[in-house]
Amino acid sequence: MKKNVKKILIALAIVLVIALLAIPKFNSSGPEGKKNPASGSNAPLPVKVHILKEQSLENRVLTSGSIIANEEVQLMSEVGGKIVKIFFREGSIVKEGDMLVKINDSELQAQLTREKFRLKLLQENEFRQKKLLEKEAISQADYDVSLNELNVIKAETELINAQIAKTEIRAPFNGVIGLKYVSEGSYVTPSTVIASLQNINPIKIDFSIPEKYASLVKRGDNVNFKVTGDEKTYTGKIYAIEPKIDPISRTLKIRGIYNNTGNNIFPGSFADVELVLKEIDDAIMIPTHALVPELKGQKVFLYKNGKAFSQSVETGIRNQETVQITSGLSNKDTLITTGILQLRGGMPVAISEFN
Repeated sequence: MKKNVKKILIALAIVLVIALLAIPKFNSSGPEGKKNPASGSNAPLPVKVHILKEQSLENRVLTSGSIIANEEVQLMSEVGGKIVKIFFREGSIVKEGDMLVKINDSELQAQLTREKFRLKLLQENEFRQKKLLEKEAISQADYDVSLNELNVIKAETELINAQIAKTEIRAPFNGVIGLKYVSEGSYVTPSTVIASLQNINPIKIDFSIPEKYASLVKRGDNVNFKVTGDEKTYTGKIYAIEPKIDPISRTLKIRGIYNNTGNNIFPGSFADVELVLKEIDDAIMIPTHALVPELKGQKVFLYKNGKAFSQSVETGIRNQETVQITSGLSNKDTLITTGILQLRGGMPVAISEFN
């Protein structure tokens, strides 16, 4: 009997302890334990917004290019031989037709002297034969033989003169001579580079743009560029356009031209190129950080009646801070620019600042 009473008391004690532990939880579920809507997950997310407006936009393409000479050639001899005279100084300006290098032509000069003697003799013989033919003292065939011999000597003389001309290296155009790689007395062959000659006024700029801009560019358009080590922006003109899209890079090759009057831009330089294609008067521009990439395109979030709504968009011209929206947004739309990663469609938001 005593054992049963003891068991009942122990069970009552356990029930009492459990009841005491459950009282705080019960109280917390009452009116005072309910969550405050102002501080919970249903509270509007504070965001910054931007009121969109149409603005003027210059369609600029930024790319890189290379400076090349207007004309450039490596000076090489057409024939092998010893250099007897170099007429230029390295880095000097030369004019078209100036003698630059002379190759030994002593053997050719001797052959030319011999042919001149023979030419004089045959000319006199042809003159006498002609007089005799007029008097019918000789036949036409005899005269034709002497005339033919004269013409052969003339041709041989012209051939020797042409060979002598190959021993003279002359400037093919106005330009600046570079460094020379031979000296007087050197033996050169047709593969020996003697020096380079470049015309650097004007200079040309080679660059490429994506094929989507091919229809917007034309000859005569302005092209701005900078070269390494010089903060000045130079402006040239489009000189020529390749009539073909590169099938590998899908780009269009373009060549600009600039009057390098001071000769302060050198061929081979790297150039940062900016091509202005056209001006758009009603462009919609948004900050790049407001754009959200997604699987099938890109989207932004708009503020409407206290909530965030996602909107798919199509983009156009980009720069470092903004991007053009070509489809999906309108003038005076309210764009959300902060809290992008936390936003979901239909989520309540509160404007904290306009920017």
